[in-house]
Amino acid sequence: MRKRRSRRTGILYEDEDQNPLTGVANLFDIAMVFSVALLVALVMSFQLPELLSPTDDITIIKNPGEENMKIIIKEGQNIEVLNMTEQIGGGTGEALGTAYQLADGRVVYVPDSGNETGS
Repeated sequence: MRKRRSRRTGILYEDEDQNPLTGVANLFDIAMVFSVALLVALVMSFQLPELLSPTDDITIIKNPGEENMKIIIKEGQNIEVLNMTEQIGGGTGEALGTAYQLADGRVVYVPDSGNETGS
């Protein structure tokens, strides 16, 4: 009798197709792969593959000199985002040297020797 019953029901009522949520797990896996690929493509489009490397250290300054300036510091796997505020830093300290900006935009730091006489 069982053989006859399966012949009537056909392919639509097999055990595999009974659960409608079996396809949802596959969709979730596809969405996760797509999101990781999108993240990698975004990082590569900004030409910052250093963000994916666990050993590289990098500092990024977004919107320099503007009100919404941000500094992003990545040291190893730790990422820190610093937002610009209206607060002014202060305190006491000593001058350690002089920084010069070259014509090509690079900044060179020259430490004080400590033996200088003058202002």
